[in-house]
Amino acid sequence: QVQLVESGGGLVQAGGSLRLSCAASGSIFSINAKGWYRQAPGKQRELVAVITSGGSTNYADSVKGRFTISRDSAENTVYLQMNSLKPEDTAVYYCNADLGGGGWLNYWGQGTQVTVSS
Repeated sequence: QVQLVESGGGLVQAGGSLRLSCAASGSIFSINAKGWYRQAPGKQRELVAVITSGGSTNYADSVKGRFTISRDSAENTVYLQMNSLKPEDTAVYYCNADLGGGGWLNYWGQGTQVTVSS
């Protein structure tokens, strides 16, 4: 069983920054990709950023230029540096992982709440 634990969320004013962390543990032999999703109340969960084992990254247009995804391969941890936060970024943020190319895990951690005021 792979466990995903998100942390780093909080309340921040518009224009501020947060760094989210996602630690993965359990039976992990390889990680093809890791990604961050978010879900605002009443909205669909959306993919925000993804990083592959090769280091390629992709971002949703809404966050490109403001968010940066990175990883610590040795620790199986992925980060999301969130700068220039906007109220529209308010959501519960979740991470997920593609282990060995089989697609995203079909379950989610608890997520971490990000609330941007003003």
